[in-house]
Amino acid sequence: MLRVAHVLGLMLAVFGAGFVLPIITSWLTGDGTATDFVIAAVASAGFGLLIAACTRSHARELKPRDGFLLVTLGWILMSASASIPLLLALPGLSFTDAFFETMSGLTTTGATVLKGLDTLPPAINLWRHALHWYGGLGIIVLAIAILPLLGVGGMQLYRGDSPGPVKEERLTPRITQTARSLWFAYTFITIAGIIALRACGMTWFDAICHAFSGVALGGFSTHDANIAYFHSASVEFVLIVLMLIASLNFACHFAALRRLTFKPYFQNPEARAIFLLLTVSIVGITALLTWNGVYPDFLTSLRYSAFHVVSLATTTGFVSQDYTRWPVFAPIWLLFLSCIVCSTGSIGGGIKMFRTLVLSRQALRELTLLVHPSAVAPVRVGGKPVADRVAASILAFIFLYFMTVAFLTFALLLTGLDFDSAFGAIIACINNTGPGLGVVGPFKTYQSLTDLQTWICTFAMLLGRLEIFSVLVLFTPTFWRK
Repeated sequence: MLRVAHVLGLMLAVFGAGFVLPIITSWLTGDGTATDFVIAAVASAGFGLLIAACTRSHARELKPRDGFLLVTLGWILMSASASIPLLLALPGLSFTDAFFETMSGLTTTGATVLKGLDTLPPAINLWRHALHWYGGLGIIVLAIAILPLLGVGGMQLYRGDSPGPVKEERLTPRITQTARSLWFAYTFITIAGIIALRACGMTWFDAICHAFSGVALGGFSTHDANIAYFHSASVEFVLIVLMLIASLNFACHFAALRRLTFKPYFQNPEARAIFLLLTVSIVGITALLTWNGVYPDFLTSLRYSAFHVVSLATTTGFVSQDYTRWPVFAPIWLLFLSCIVCSTGSIGGGIKMFRTLVLSRQALRELTLLVHPSAVAPVRVGGKPVADRVAASILAFIFLYFMTVAFLTFALLLTGLDFDSAFGAIIACINNTGPGLGVVGPFKTYQSLTDLQTWICTFAMLLGRLEIFSVLVLFTPTFWRK
């Protein structure tokens, strides 16, 4: 436990440096929140350094079991630290709502309890989006470098037992070098996104904030109307590109940038499946909107269909239209896509496409064995066999995923929330998507929820972001036995 406390202290101290960005913004804009961020930075860094100093004698290599506690407590403590400036700068905001907002930011969920975003102090608005950006990079490093060491997470499946360029294109042999490589790719994509959004007519401030959200698949906006505020097809197109990039495996991006080729994407079975499913979904929903006369012409239907299919499927949650007013098939299909589309090693949430591919092939294998019991039919993805142990772990994960969705939905129903809102909120939070259905639908906030309902949704966000196993294992008696 003291080993974990030492690393947590160092994490908090480093996180304190992240407050520099909103402090500079506050000084430049004169919004009066600089002191609030300085207090938060000093509190975070000071408390972290104090913990690290008191546990310095226990500084040693962590064991895999320590890692589960570290990633869970790390996300919780950083969210609590990030809440301080919100509590100081926004009178009347409860700790429950502030913690929900910052957990939503760091988990790149994008669900918000705040209204009047257009008039928020610029530093507060930037801080919300910076949390997306910090959390997005943290998620990539977590997925590619840390969770595999703990024995959980999608990238463990790729690096250990699956085909595709990731196994052959290991970034670097050490976690620090891997993190540095990912930081380079992540920053490069973000800068390109900022420049492209500015060229589309956004202000520099809006361009920075929305690039942070887009590349982190977050969904926060500086405006209550979200992307509808801009009324711009070019903005939507740039965001589509950013969201697609961020939904793919970042190891692929690094390999493509290093070798200056698109081959890593074509060789990746997840990427092929993602683009095929998105294309079919866009065409299908466009046809549905056109058939029902939701928009006056085909091109308008195509524009809004493409934007919302990509936005919801990649678990970003940007919106420019109220999709709950579309034919009922469309919003339910969008939430379904958010469960499965994103790639392992990406910032996106949900089950991930690799698990979906393995499970679908496992189902086909069982059908084959029913007809030919003696057949040798290994599960293959990308032409290479997947070990039975990996298939079993995926089956266990998906079982836990759906049981968690059911349990938390029932928990919200017990609090008096209607079914559409309860189910939509849990799916949106556990997939780290943001907008759901009912009272938490597009252009609405989670402010209408009670404190208990808000904490249930906060827990769902944490579970979804840390791949469920990493959190639930802490509640087992076996974990705490020596």
